[in-house]
Amino acid sequence: MHRKIIDVWVGLFVVLGALALLFLALKAGNMSTISFTKTYAVTAKFDNIGGLKPQAPVKSAGVVVGRVGDINFDDKSFQALVRLDLQPQYKFPKDSSLKILTAGLLGEQYVGIEPGGDTNNLVDGDRIAHTQSAAVLEDLINQFIYNKAAEGGKEGGAQQ
Repeated sequence: MHRKIIDVWVGLFVVLGALALLFLALKAGNMSTISFTKTYAVTAKFDNIGGLKPQAPVKSAGVVVGRVGDINFDDKSFQALVRLDLQPQYKFPKDSSLKILTAGLLGEQYVGIEPGGDTNNLVDGDRIAHTQSAAVLEDLINQFIYNKAAEGGKEGGAQQ
């Protein structure tokens, strides 16, 4: 009898471990927020999407209003083509703009949508023209170093 109780506890521990691994795998793949509600899709082109991934949140005023669907490369314009799946209860004007933002200093990237002033709203299949690409940390550091080097060269030349 004592052996059966131990076997039950070991089995329960193994099942809990498997559930924990499944949870971690879903979190790592950003799949824990999958919903099966109806959405409407809009597309946008970006010069650089940085580390944006499918299923990343689309936020407006800090509220999640959708998710990033597919990310593809347009070989004619050499830009990233991003499909956004927006929830139908959130309506945005056709002249809205998109930015790729970062949650915190080194956090995950998401798409921020800024509403425009048009009287017509986005519908399924529309394209958003006004986009701002992701700020790449390496580019910002390189720009800072270049500016500091240029300032140092000016000061050194003025002293002679």
